Amino acid sequence: MNAPTASPVLGRVLILLAALGWSLSGLFTRVLCEPTSLGLHQPQLTPLQIATFRVLFAALAMGPFLRRGDVSFRPLMLGTALAFTAMNAVFITAMALGSTANAILLQYTAPLWLYLAGLCWLGEPLERRGLLSVLIGLVGIGIIVAGGWHGEQVVVVLLGLASGLGYALVLLGLRLMREASPIWLTAVNHFTGAVMLGPFVWHLGLPTGPQLLWLALFGTVQMGLPYLLMARGLRTVTPSEAGTLTLLEPLLNPLWAYLIAPEKEKPTFATVFGGICILGALAYRYWPRKRRNSDSQAGTIVYHE
Repeated sequence: MNAPTASPVLGRVLILLAALGWSLSGLFTRVLCEPTSLGLHQPQLTPLQIATFRVLFAALAMGPFLRRGDVSFRPLMLGTALAFTAMNAVFITAMALGSTANAILLQYTAPLWLYLAGLCWLGEPLERRGLLSVLIGLVGIGIIVAGGWHGEQVVVVLLGLASGLGYALVLLGLRLMREASPIWLTAVNHFTGAVMLGPFVWHLGLPTGPQLLWLALFGTVQMGLPYLLMARGLRTVTPSEAGTLTLLEPLLNPLWAYLIAPEKEKPTFATVFGGICILGALAYRYWPRKRRNSDSQAGTIVYHE
């Protein structure tokens, strides 16, 4: 009899659960930033405080699952960890200051930037499906940028774009180190992120007890646990199918945030139309094909923020 993890159906369920967990980032952030019945918005936490404790608790949650054989060291890990630190900081800041939908959609452009990096720097062959997805995605990016190019939203849009580019750099580093243990690389990135951001928030003191509990849930439920579910699911599900399934996250993320702060999270026409273009491009890119998937596809969905 096959082990439970050998079932493709179970693999798909695990990946959908991972996407559901990842989709909660907007909800966790909004509860810490907006008045709710939990009262966790006071005393006010800065976006960097949220980002720091989020990755710290995620790293602690992954620790028990590491094995001695996972541990390895190489210079590229430092560059990837620094890119991750910057990405985490700007992504949380973009969500805290502006629309969750814009932040998550612009971060989800990372696979498109990674494809372009593969063409320009890694000498990968030009693929019609990949090129078309990039062009459609760029249209969506342009629509969101144009729609947010006013007032304070300019900063938020630029932060969202920066998070997407930072995420692409992280994916590129992970792809170049794909022979290393993924869970080890993920734990290193999260722990490094906490260490690098710590000095910027140390003078602000610790959050309150209830806030720390919420941040622990943030790091564990929204980051640590979904990664483990994804790793298990990928044992029986192809990378391209997993990439399609995880598109559930950018669809649900703005919805959960809207339930917490409907006034702030009400989507604009530019966000909706641009988001349709970006998600459509990614769905077209990742829709399972009969032929074997490339390494670049695998690298874009094994790791996620």
